[in-house]
Amino acid sequence: MLDEIIISQAIIDTYKDKLVRVLDVDVAICGAGPSGLVCAITLAKANKKVVIFEKKLSIGGGMWGGGMMFNEIVVQDKAKKILDEFSIRTKSYKDNYYTADAVECVCGLGYQATQRGVIIINGISVEDVLVREDKVCGLVINWSAVNIANLHVDPLTIRAKFVVDATGHACEVVSIVEKKSGIKVKTKTGKILGEKSMWADLAESMVESNTKEVCPGLVVCGMCANSVFGSFRMGPIFGGMLLSGKRAAELIISKLD
Repeated sequence: MLDEIIISQAIIDTYKDKLVRVLDVDVAICGAGPSGLVCAITLAKANKKVVIFEKKLSIGGGMWGGGMMFNEIVVQDKAKKILDEFSIRTKSYKDNYYTADAVECVCGLGYQATQRGVIIINGISVEDVLVREDKVCGLVINWSAVNIANLHVDPLTIRAKFVVDATGHACEVVSIVEKKSGIKVKTKTGKILGEKSMWADLAESMVESNTKEVCPGLVVCGMCANSVFGSFRMGPIFGGMLLSGKRAAELIISKLD
């Protein structure tokens, strides 16, 4: 016989253990889109303790919908190698253009992350950061449903050696730092410059170069990086997202090591 109370107890006990394990980590990533997932996988392969907080119930960011809900994405030669590494299938369309099933990509990246020990906590929003001596050193988190319902519920905190903002166009963590901490980010104005209209070629090349530590302890990747540094959006080509996530991880690994 199955006992409903034991089922509930099993969920509570194991979730509690999961939360306790991520109270103090090497890297806390905000956003489980393609760049955040690749960043997490790369860090985990280097034996770093990683958690991803995703405000939605689903991971994958904008990758699920491909282009205008045609659930195919495009990657270029350089990024195809990342998908190959994770056994995610691609099809050659034209020279330097490969298509991939969006659902397979998200599921494949999520599987690779969790199998390598990355803990993904969904339904969690970041509402503040921890700052000590002008360095971002953690996150203040709450249930996304609490924020949506505008309930007055105090949050909990997570400590991390590095925080990664992979929240996409909204660059949510950098926005918090800019508004609340008094820290100037490493742009021309010291503030978020905001994304420009679509230009896939420039956006894809610039997202890698924009992937950097924007202030001590805080690294940006993916579309967040282009938004912070005033670059272009790229649409349903996702190679830059994958490459940016890997670059962010490698930057952090070099500093942690």
